[in-house]
Parts: sequence; C-alpha cells; structure tokens
Amino acid sequence: MTTENPVVRLSEEECWQRLRGSELGRLVTRVGDVIDIFPINYVVDGTSIVFRTAEGSKLVELTVNDEVLFEVDEHTDADAWSVIVRGSAHVLDTLAEREAADGLGLQPWVPTLKYNYVRISPSSLTGRAFRRTGEPERYGVSEY
Repeated sequence: MTTENPVVRLSEEECWQRLRGSELGRLVTRVGDVIDIFPINYVVDGTSIVFRTAEGSKLVELTVNDEVLFEVDEHTDADAWSVIVRGSAHVLDTLAEREAADGLGLQPWVPTLKYNYVRISPSSLTGRAFRRTGEPERYGVSEY
C-alpha cells in the first residue's frame, strides 16, 4: 500500500490466510427476489468454508438456491481488509462427511443445537486490504 494507492488487491493465498484467521462472517442467500444475510461462525477446511446451522430459513434457502456469497472483514485503527467468496453451498449429508466435519472443532456461538453442516465450495475468491487514514484534500486547496 502506498499513499497513491491505499487499496491493494489480495492474492488468493492472502485471502485464504485472512479467512483462516477469522471465525465470523456473513452469508448472503437469494431465493427469487428475496435476498437474506446471516451472520455465521465458520472454519476453513482446505479451500472451502464449513459452518453449522439449525433447521430454519437459512437451510431452506440453501436448498432452494445453492448459490451464495460469503464475506468476512476485519479492521483496526490503522488498516482493514475484506474477502468475498462466491460459490455454492451444500449440506453435508453422508456419514463420512459429517464425521469429518465433526473433527473440525466448529462450535456454535449461540447455545443451540445445530445438527446440519454446510460446505461452501468457492467458484471465486476476491479480497482487498487498505490503510485507514484521513481523507485526502477534496478541494485542491493546500495549506502554506
């Protein structure tokens, strides 16, 4: 990042590094004209995202349309980043898939029973990082 270019594009590996270092993101679903967004805690498994969910609207929406967006961002006073995953989500329904997911150590943040594991398989991954500084002079008037 430079003064001239405070925003930098993250490489795919840099995106995965940031995703691995976080655990809370937002899942965007779409069914017809209805778009929903859900906060979810997750874990990275190889090059996919896994989360748990209970029965309900999120799970129903994923079965109607498996195309999703998943977004994670973080910031400090000095910098910030954002990663967006586009992909498809599917419920892990075989015993082998569920047993493997059980080994990922994913625990719900809310004390509710969440029996369903869902995997997001990315079709694309993009990310940006940027410095958080003051806004540049907007009107071209410099102090002397």
